[in-house]
Amino acid sequence: MNRSRIRVLLATLVVLGSSACGTSTDRDPGPEPDASDTDTGGTESASATPRLAVTHDGGVMVVDVTSGDVVSDEPLEGFVRVSPAGDGRHALVSTNLGWNVLDLGSWGHEHGDHAHHYTGDEPGLTGALIEGAEPGHVVAHDGLTTLFDDGTGTITVFDPEDLVEGQPEITTAAADEAHHGVAVQLVDRNLLMTVGDEETRSGVRLVGPSGAVLAETDECPGIHGEAFAEDAAVFGCEDGAVVVDGRDITKVSSPDAYGRIGNQAGSEVSPVLLGDYKTDADAELERPTRVSLIDTRDASLRLVDLGTSYSFRSLGRGPEGEALVLGTDGALHVLDPESGKRLDTIDVVDRWREPLDWQQPRPALHVVDETAYVTDPRHDRVHVVDLDRGRVVSTLDLPHTPNEVVANAG
Repeated sequence: MNRSRIRVLLATLVVLGSSACGTSTDRDPGPEPDASDTDTGGTESASATPRLAVTHDGGVMVVDVTSGDVVSDEPLEGFVRVSPAGDGRHALVSTNLGWNVLDLGSWGHEHGDHAHHYTGDEPGLTGALIEGAEPGHVVAHDGLTTLFDDGTGTITVFDPEDLVEGQPEITTAAADEAHHGVAVQLVDRNLLMTVGDEETRSGVRLVGPSGAVLAETDECPGIHGEAFAEDAAVFGCEDGAVVVDGRDITKVSSPDAYGRIGNQAGSEVSPVLLGDYKTDADAELERPTRVSLIDTRDASLRLVDLGTSYSFRSLGRGPEGEALVLGTDGALHVLDPESGKRLDTIDVVDRWREPLDWQQPRPALHVVDETAYVTDPRHDRVHVVDLDRGRVVSTLDLPHTPNEVVANAG
């Protein structure tokens, strides 16, 4: 079923007299489940069923957070990575063939003051594959998902809601040259993409639907990573960052000649972006203790010293835009993004040290709403952190050592 037919069906759904939202005949029974739920055989649940996609050496697991059960364990060869697909139900698993579609088997839909929650019968790989020579960054934004193939420079865009049908309908574009890059399709059909080649990366370009260049900059050496702070996109550079807001591109300069921002975490409710910050261009592996806070309203940059180092898998955002950093001291540090002041410190794992090989497991952070998930590879566990209460509320034992993790709300 194509997207236009789905939208027509959604627009013509009839509210029936009996609904799972209530049993009283004098109350509004609420809306009928979405077509995507009935079409895919989902069973309505009384409450959310959050699940995790956890990679390991040999595959990817789907773990039920409530029960702790591994409901699927898919064998895969090579180094496996995982990213949210953008629909709250699926994840994209990167292998040497491209991006494999993983169904976590649980999902939900908000309906005003309540929600419907569903589980499917067969969590696991769906068989859908978006081919890529060197599958790289995945960006889900404004209801679209954009993939960047580092090996070819091909940019692939699709509606993640299409994943319930199987293989999604895709559109493609291409960077001038292949490089380790990132791109994002915007809701106005304009496309943001990095500019570079196999040796260097220099900037970002905004391209219209016709292919016309609407704005660009080459003032971002070593450009890497992307995240949105409210509606502004921020890309990291070796000397700061660039902020793209509409067709306006603004340079944010680091206070150091080499002040690299390469990993970011954004928030829909905060204009301030959280980034890492490194100053040693010659280090085999720098273990920084400072993070960057970039205010997209005035292109200012604030540095905050945590007193502990962290890794590229340590950054996240809370439900109110709080800046979250998982330190090598084993604690989750909660910062006010406006002031940089520490709001809370939550002990989660033992002290750890970042390995030299970036592919090796280390504690990783993923946040969904008010819940933070932290992997504990030393003990083959995942800890569930309630950010409102500021503590670990449960721990899930795993049959494999976890590497990367993605969660849904169920």
